[in-house]
Amino acid sequence: MSGGIYKFLKRVMSTASSNSNLVENLSSVKDRVASSAAKRTSKDNLTLLPRLVCVGKTKPASDIQLVYNAGQRHFGENYVNEIVEKSHDLQETCPDIKWHFIGRLQSNKVGKLLGCPNLSLIETIDSQKLADRVDKLWVSSERYSGTPLDVMVQINTSNEEQKSGVSTEKALDLVEHVMVKCENLHFTGVMTIGSFSHDYSTGPNPDFLTLLQCKEKVMEKFSLSSDDVEVSMGMSNDFEHAIELGSTNVRVGSTIFGAREYASKPS
Repeated sequence: MSGGIYKFLKRVMSTASSNSNLVENLSSVKDRVASSAAKRTSKDNLTLLPRLVCVGKTKPASDIQLVYNAGQRHFGENYVNEIVEKSHDLQETCPDIKWHFIGRLQSNKVGKLLGCPNLSLIETIDSQKLADRVDKLWVSSERYSGTPLDVMVQINTSNEEQKSGVSTEKALDLVEHVMVKCENLHFTGVMTIGSFSHDYSTGPNPDFLTLLQCKEKVMEKFSLSSDDVEVSMGMSNDFEHAIELGSTNVRVGSTIFGAREYASKPS
């Protein structure tokens, strides 16, 4: 066998193995989501399994396609350029895909983001200025069909400077602004990124507990039911713990797609 043929066959076998791993990883994570949901002690949000959002950051659209073909529909991205490119590449072969934007959103990139086919939810509204910008541009977007865009308010529950999110003290004001002042947006819940350094042997992640407290305050102030306020918390390293505490939306990337590879930082 020539060296060229050997390398080709090796590459084909490697690709087939990788494809199989993605499907197996997805199945494993779904099983873990279901198992964690069964352990929840909270009486809220138990009618449905938590939503799994597969995060394909830095991974090719072909990987998204494989996971979509295995039955997954909700996908998330952290960078505007990346979600725009993938959503256009996959709009014909993944007609039912639902895209979540889960990264820091700059005002000057809102218009570009809103042009994404099948944009389902922006999870990272963290200021009145950003909410107003999304509200204004959504109604003038070519994707607008008369339906408000689903959004979540991101809360910085750990008070870490490097993380986005409105402070817990101002969270209710931002939720009220979205609900009252932004008629083209639909508030669906609250979102946070938990501290990566928490030692779970010491007890529940306080960032998650804080988000749940924020949810309760939102429900009380605006007379909303538990089903009206989703809770997006939990990623690859802590999604099971988050679900047990009451998360309704988890964002899992590397556990399904493998370690991320950065040729250059996306934007």
